[in-house]
Amino acid sequence: MSMNILVVDDEQSIADLIEVYLKNEGFTIYKFYNGKDALRCVESEQLELGILDVMLPDIDGFTLCHKKILRNS
Repeated sequence: MSMNILVVDDEQSIADLIEVYLKNEGFTIYKFYNGKDALRCVESEQLELGILDVMLPDIDGFTLCHKKILRNS
C-alpha cells in the first residue's frame, strides 16, 4: 500500500525535487505550488503526511495543517 504525501511549496524547484525523491521510494505524491490548490486536495484526499511550506503567498502551511486536522476530527 502506497502512502499519500502532500507536498506544497511555492518554490517549484524545491517541490519538484522533493517529489522526485519520494516517488523513487514508492510514495504517491500530491504536489502543489500554492495553498489554494493544496487546500482542495486536503479536503478531498486521504493523506498520511504533509510537507508544507509555512510561508506560502496565499494560505500558509500552518493553516493547511489546521484544516486537515479539523477535517479528521
